[in-house]
Amino acid sequence: MKRFLENIKIAFQALFLNKLRSFLTMLGIIIGVGSVVAMLSIGVGAQQSIIQSVQGIGSNLIIITPGNPEEEHNLGAQFVFSGQQAKLKTDDLQAIEREATLITGAAPVVFSSSIISYLNNSAQSTVYASTENGREFYNMDIEKGKFYSKSDVSNASNVAVIGQTVIKKLFGKIDPTGKIIKIDGKNFKVIGTLEARGTDTFGNDQDDFISIPVTTAQNKLYGLDSYNMILAQSISEKDIDDASAEIESILRRHRDIRFGEKEDFNVRNQTQLLDVITIITGVFTVVIAGIASISLLVGGIGIMNIMLVSVTERTREIGIRKAIGAKNRDILIQFLVESIVLSVTGGIFGILFAVLISGLLNRYTVLETSITLLPIIIALSFSTIVGLFFGIYPAMRAARLNPIDALRYE
Repeated sequence: MKRFLENIKIAFQALFLNKLRSFLTMLGIIIGVGSVVAMLSIGVGAQQSIIQSVQGIGSNLIIITPGNPEEEHNLGAQFVFSGQQAKLKTDDLQAIEREATLITGAAPVVFSSSIISYLNNSAQSTVYASTENGREFYNMDIEKGKFYSKSDVSNASNVAVIGQTVIKKLFGKIDPTGKIIKIDGKNFKVIGTLEARGTDTFGNDQDDFISIPVTTAQNKLYGLDSYNMILAQSISEKDIDDASAEIESILRRHRDIRFGEKEDFNVRNQTQLLDVITIITGVFTVVIAGIASISLLVGGIGIMNIMLVSVTERTREIGIRKAIGAKNRDILIQFLVESIVLSVTGGIFGILFAVLISGLLNRYTVLETSITLLPIIIALSFSTIVGLFFGIYPAMRAARLNPIDALRYE
């Protein structure tokens, strides 16, 4: 142990004798480790943020959309299945509400982009139409006023609940409660405002929307006889997969889909969404970290190069050490320790660099980062391996020097 500590001391002395050269050599490792840790922190932060966003929509949520799940589609489009439009209608919703035993309720959803206005102010916003249950499924918290009721849905009332961004666009500092706004030219009374939710992971404004009764949207705004999707909520988190399977079975039976035929609807739940998100963000994180780690290899080559220079410069020193009794193993260990110290020191500075970058990204961008212990351990271990691997050849070259030739070296 004493000899090992002495080798570390000698290694640091060698670093300080050539400060600029040592720093430039470590720069590749600093950038490599910093990039790897920073990229991993961005990946982990993005994953956590997306998961929180999905969970924030509503707990135990099950999403039913029209169309073949194996076909590419988007929620706002018309879906084609077997030559016919596949739609979700009121009788589908009623079948789920009537027969499903593992859900607490279901709610239809219609959404579209519309022009909204108040007096001389106008803007474009998203209209989310649902029933009184939609508030719970979307975790919409009322700031002032109230949410539309079952009676409003039954009567297709022209009432609206608006988000904070809509308030800023149309009203500024004026209290919007009780005011009449226009949605695609039709009058709606603002009966409530929603608490701010901010932006999601992708920078989308979660407060730039209006919620109205689904019957009003269907009959008075968009002329629809179907829904964009149906939301359901399982009775507990552990029952979410069983509840999804139950809904799928109910809809297959209700829509007369025979055994072996593919569904013309798609049932997804939060667990499945989170699994997909975890896989995608995990692959993304590994890929970008792998790309960043290339600079570690470049740094390793720099270490090997500078250690070869160091061996040449210290040839006479090696000869003297061998002449007074140092063995090949002692010389090998000394230069290996110097290579590892160079690499690990660069790794430590790289971690500090990553912490700085992550802090700046958190403060000045929409990206969320999360530095955990695992990326730090991985990066430091990798930098140590790089130092060891690229230090072997220079160390072996130093150990194999003939002491007589080394003493003669000028």
